[in-house]
Amino acid sequence: MAAPGGRYRAGEYTLAMLWIKAFHIVMVASWFAGLFYLPRIFVNLAMVSPESVAEFERLLLMARKLLRFTTLLAVPALGLGLVLWLYYGIGLAPGNGWMHAKLTLVILAMAYHWQCAKVLRQFAAQQNKRSHVWYRWFNEAPVILLLAIVVLVVVKPF
Repeated sequence: MAAPGGRYRAGEYTLAMLWIKAFHIVMVASWFAGLFYLPRIFVNLAMVSPESVAEFERLLLMARKLLRFTTLLAVPALGLGLVLWLYYGIGLAPGNGWMHAKLTLVILAMAYHWQCAKVLRQFAAQQNKRSHVWYRWFNEAPVILLLAIVVLVVVKPF
């Protein structure tokens, strides 16, 4: 049953909430899959020799399509997460510091996504100034973010 104000009591699961949670998890996993692969394309773009125009254009097209698709996945992931948080009250009760930490990491993931779009625009304008090694390190950020987010959600350490 809903608590006063339309919120659900902590620990109370409804079928609708479980469906929303399931789709949220799938969308987040899919969004992060894109964030894992897009920087790998940046590694390859940074390694293309200047005379390999066709290869550069092909990789650029792949990156553009992947960014577009990844963005389309991020929107429902974030929207469903907001429904779980604000409507169902997951993480709203006192003693849910893990949710504040998770939301901070989600904001960092959104900033990383935005940074990927910025990097792609730089490649498209042929203004990349970074090496493939830098992009290999850049590629590790979403792995660390997802690991930390999953640990916070599952373990709820504080």
